[in-house]
Amino acid sequence: MNLISHAKFGRPAHDSIALILVALLLCALLVSPCLSLADQKAIKIAAIYSYSGPLAGASITSVRGVQMAVKEINAAGGIIGRRLELLEIDNLSTPIGAKQAALRAVQNNVAAIIGAAFSTHSIAVAHVAQDHGIPMITNISTSPLVTRIGNYIFRVCYNDLFQGEVMGRFARKELKARTVVTAFNVASDYSLGLSRTFEAAFLEAGGVSLARLPYKTQQPNFRNLVEQVKSIRPDALFIAGHGESARIAQEAAQMGIQSIPLGGDGWDDDSFYNLGGDKIKLGYYTTHWSQSIETEASRQFIARHGHSGVILAPTVLAYDAVNLLADAITRAGSIQRIKIRNTLAETKDFKGVTGTINFDVYGDPVKSVVIMKIQEGRRIYLKQVHPGPAPMR
Repeated sequence: MNLISHAKFGRPAHDSIALILVALLLCALLVSPCLSLADQKAIKIAAIYSYSGPLAGASITSVRGVQMAVKEINAAGGIIGRRLELLEIDNLSTPIGAKQAALRAVQNNVAAIIGAAFSTHSIAVAHVAQDHGIPMITNISTSPLVTRIGNYIFRVCYNDLFQGEVMGRFARKELKARTVVTAFNVASDYSLGLSRTFEAAFLEAGGVSLARLPYKTQQPNFRNLVEQVKSIRPDALFIAGHGESARIAQEAAQMGIQSIPLGGDGWDDDSFYNLGGDKIKLGYYTTHWSQSIETEASRQFIARHGHSGVILAPTVLAYDAVNLLADAITRAGSIQRIKIRNTLAETKDFKGVTGTINFDVYGDPVKSVVIMKIQEGRRIYLKQVHPGPAPMR
């Protein structure tokens, strides 16, 4: 309502005053239509990650992406006339902490949840989100179990069924590895699932699995595991982990093992390189995005943020997750959770920095896998592997 326009057209002063009083009364009754954009109540979203504890270093890359996107959205005026209020909730680097963080998000009446990074944490969050009807988008949790929990759970990354298959075939067909040993973290849903999927694909492609070796993340060293690898002498060593994978690969190199180290997207993180990934002579891993990928969305992102140094896939995936959520809220024209969930499920050709997003029946995007080469500690883009068609929602 433009209150000034009535005065401009020559109405008597007392009539104008009366109209203003009526308008103010209507504002008092209706409130929201008369508020300025700055006064509108913020849309609360929760970012659940490891802000403390042993996994905080591996989660910071995701947190950066969330913060980037929220800052940009608010600077551009918010969504549906309202700014985003980001509630950063610490999961304390544990599954039980993740569950408690999700319950805090429920108590704060958030419209949606972004996160977590580790699949074991995301599974705990997803159970709470599904039970309370809160849309959730994880940026980097690749275990298939995450989105199988229910129809409110989505992700912007591919899952382990695809990346494990891609790396298993790549190791056998392109690296010509005939034998492999697989190392996996017994306490990680991600590691357990990815190691099995890789191994199955490697075997199907004609390779031979010589051993599956378990480990725990917080071991003081991995000498026993590495000694077993040395005695077995496989062509390749697939390490289905995160930052600790670099420690295993480094210890293997120090012991003179010639097996080619291979990994999944857990290697594309600051913690991996901080723990020795920058000393790996030769290795390969799968990830979700590279600055070498020439799409318009990727070019624009690099133009805005490339000055900040090396940008890793979890950051860009988190950025995509927030923008996908903003797109869904805009299309829904509402912050009702059921409407947000429905518009997320109906997403069609969302142009993210990490690729175009269409969801399959499980809330997983059908996206390409990027294979990276590590050479003398440097990350080098090697190739993309595209998926076949999948059923849409």
